Amino acid sequence: MSTAISPTAYNYKVVRQFAIMTVVWGILGMGLGVFIASQLVWPELNFGLAWTSFGRLRPLHTNLVIFAFGGCALFATSYYVVQRTCQTRLISDSLAAFTFWGWQAVIVGAIITLPMGLTTTKEYAELEWPLAILLAIVWVTYGLVFFGTIVKRKTKHIYVGNWFYGAFIVVTAMLHIVNHASLPVSFFKSYSAYAGATDAMIQWWYGHNAVGFFLTTGFLGMMYYFVPKQAERPIYSYRLSIVHFWALITLYIWAGPHHLHYTALPDWAQSLGMAMSIILLAPSWGGMINGMMTLSGAWHKLRTDPILRFLVVSLAFYGMSTFEGPMMAIKTVNSLSHYTDWTIGHVHAGALGWVAMISIGAIYHMIPKLFGRAQMHSIGLINTHFWLATIGTVLYIASMWVNGITQGLMWRAINDDGTLTYSFVEALQASHPGFIVRALGGAFFASGMLFMAYNVWRTVRASNPAEAKAAEQIAVVGAH
Repeated sequence: MSTAISPTAYNYKVVRQFAIMTVVWGILGMGLGVFIASQLVWPELNFGLAWTSFGRLRPLHTNLVIFAFGGCALFATSYYVVQRTCQTRLISDSLAAFTFWGWQAVIVGAIITLPMGLTTTKEYAELEWPLAILLAIVWVTYGLVFFGTIVKRKTKHIYVGNWFYGAFIVVTAMLHIVNHASLPVSFFKSYSAYAGATDAMIQWWYGHNAVGFFLTTGFLGMMYYFVPKQAERPIYSYRLSIVHFWALITLYIWAGPHHLHYTALPDWAQSLGMAMSIILLAPSWGGMINGMMTLSGAWHKLRTDPILRFLVVSLAFYGMSTFEGPMMAIKTVNSLSHYTDWTIGHVHAGALGWVAMISIGAIYHMIPKLFGRAQMHSIGLINTHFWLATIGTVLYIASMWVNGITQGLMWRAINDDGTLTYSFVEALQASHPGFIVRALGGAFFASGMLFMAYNVWRTVRASNPAEAKAAEQIAVVGAH
């Protein structure tokens, strides 16, 4: 029996590597987030140095949490899910290993260049051209590994989670390559191939779909595998999941212009972005409801299973932030919210509540299976982590909602003679208590990651290589 299994044992090595680095980059990225949030409370924390200033560390924070933490979670889970649902090993161990080391090299490059001020200045696309090219090469290799594995699958059916992962890989490649078209003038300086409003539109077509495909579609692939697995229930409606997929990828790509309301972008493009954003609510909530209803008959498990709690609460935050996004895309709402902390709150409702929580739940689900253990070292520590993450997220987004609406109202307040009622500095002073609460919420969330790191370390330490290897063999026999 074992000899028959051995050739097709899954490649869990690369999954383990990405899973561990998800935790490492999560701590670094979120820790840096708490530091720059603290700089807004105590500006002296800039230390008077250019490379520790908010303007240089903030893009490093976003790159670490999106591409390092989120990216590693997506690599780990997609490689895990595609092998188990296709019942076959990754098509190439060496290419998979290249994606791991190449991805870490891109992240290290970001850590070196961004604090030095070497940046394209494009949101979520700050990496200069040599790193952007390396990222593209790694990403195309990732696509080859993922789709090559699907081609050699042992199952007739392609599970819906793989559709979401596949769309996220293809569209992210397209977004990255098109938006990074540029003219290099030195080794670390380039100028965009586009100009003016066209450049802004292509950047926000990229920027919003980095959210739409990297931070939503990829993580929905995660949701469609790990929620049914952890709940031990079939997905509520497979038909709804297919409708969800096609509606989401058809509509999301059009929503980018809502970042450019009241700018030089033509009004018709702004209105199109608004309309598509509002329609986008339907497939988003369809997916959220599908995930939630998967727990039919299993809701009692939430009392005792903190991993399932992470996964389900992430869906609640997904539903909330995908309602808030279309609402903020409405021009009249946007005239109040744009450029305020409300936008920051909205982003983190999705980033902390949805992306981070579902990633954390998925990692907790995978780690014991990857290392041949029955369960994580401590369920109590997972529970502690859950409450730190939930309280931290709520503190963060509530403080930013209050700040954002305060800022929006103060900026638009006008005296009888037409002069502004408040100066910018007065609005900043009114925001200070919110900055304190935001830093506190971030600290709660980041501290939870430390508990996770300890829990993962103890779980991994308790295994041995032979048990971990055996887990790959057992997975092939018992997967599906």
